[in-house]
Amino acid sequence: MTTLAIGFVLIALLVGLVLLGLQIAYALFAVGFLGIWIIRGNIDLAFRMMELTAYSGIADYLFATIPLFVLMGLLVSVSNVGRDTFEVAEELLRRVLCGLGVATVAANTIFAAVTGVSIASAAVFTRVAVPEMTRHGYRPAFAAGTVAGSSVLGMLIPPSLLLIIYGVLAEVSIGGMFIAGLIPGMLLAIGFVAMLMGISVLFPGFVYTDPQAARVKRLDRSGPKMSAATMLGKLIPIILLVFLVLGGLYSGFFTPTEAGGIGAFGALIIALWRRSLGGGKMWQVMKQTGAISVAILVLLIAASYYSRMLSIAGLPNAIADLVRAGGFSPLGFLMFYSVIILLMGMILDSTSILLIMVPIAAPIAQGLGIDLSHFGIITVLAVEIGLLTPPFGISVFTVHNTLDDPNVTVEQIFAATLPFIGVMLLVLLVVALVPSTATALL
Repeated sequence: MTTLAIGFVLIALLVGLVLLGLQIAYALFAVGFLGIWIIRGNIDLAFRMMELTAYSGIADYLFATIPLFVLMGLLVSVSNVGRDTFEVAEELLRRVLCGLGVATVAANTIFAAVTGVSIASAAVFTRVAVPEMTRHGYRPAFAAGTVAGSSVLGMLIPPSLLLIIYGVLAEVSIGGMFIAGLIPGMLLAIGFVAMLMGISVLFPGFVYTDPQAARVKRLDRSGPKMSAATMLGKLIPIILLVFLVLGGLYSGFFTPTEAGGIGAFGALIIALWRRSLGGGKMWQVMKQTGAISVAILVLLIAASYYSRMLSIAGLPNAIADLVRAGGFSPLGFLMFYSVIILLMGMILDSTSILLIMVPIAAPIAQGLGIDLSHFGIITVLAVEIGLLTPPFGISVFTVHNTLDDPNVTVEQIFAATLPFIGVMLLVLLVVALVPSTATALL
């Protein structure tokens, strides 16, 4: 068997192990070790490369961005900033078509700029937005689908953990990836808003339990109003944090690591000011930060080891030759690659897809003249869609489990997220056809 054939068999083995339930890090280590041993015929070399990778894989100042941004996101979550953001958005948008749905998207957009994790957004806004939307006459399944659908903004709007992981795997600037995600992230948010308003007009029965009563309530000008001072007081913490982190990062005043440190410190000040860390919550936040960060760093070490095995097997170059021989244009390759990611998103989680595919696909994209920042945004967009597609759909299951309502089934939430998937596919196509949407600000 040729080295190339061994490489393809090992990739199939990796996917099979993950589908059988083996944790992705163990699967990557096992396949990488086995591949180096078989290809080189030297088990000692496989052990030595594992030892070198364990150190060199994350021995860089840049990797401090991961625990710092994770800590910032958890501190913001525990400080009820998400709830306050939604309350202000609700007050400002309650008389707009599908006002609370639009408010959920708006709040998720702002919240994403300081968390970077879709699952955190899904959990926070399920508790905050779904009960409020249901109380105002929205169908519970639609409310849950809106939260699940808009939560994916956390994976694209910087700072995003997926953008950080992609930047590490593809060896491109993390700060550059954050900048590249701005325009596509805003396109996605605007697309969600337009879609929600259009559906509420064309298919009101899909949105409201009683469309006529909901319309009367929307046009009702009575009821308590939040003062401008109250709204400003609720928004000041998150506005300052976004300005501090993203403003410093995009102006070049901070490196990504420094921005993470400043953001974590700012989030700590907000949490202390709001007295949100009592009752052992600070210890819980620190434990969660450690657990999440270590898990991500171990995954990156495993991915680096797997990537070295692929290089030894010559797989990226061989696949690149096949792509060129097949007559694929850069756009054709992007479309083919996106379809593969979308299919993988139905059975694997986001991080696993990145760890498996980026080491193979990024060198091919670069060889075809595709900007790796543009390629990264397409990758993350396609991966994000997998958060909403059955049977995996982790954002949908997060909303369903957090909601814990026997009257709202997983199937109903999946159905309610279909319009969001449609918008994401449209944005994916736009970004693929117009690279400047990702590279214009670089």
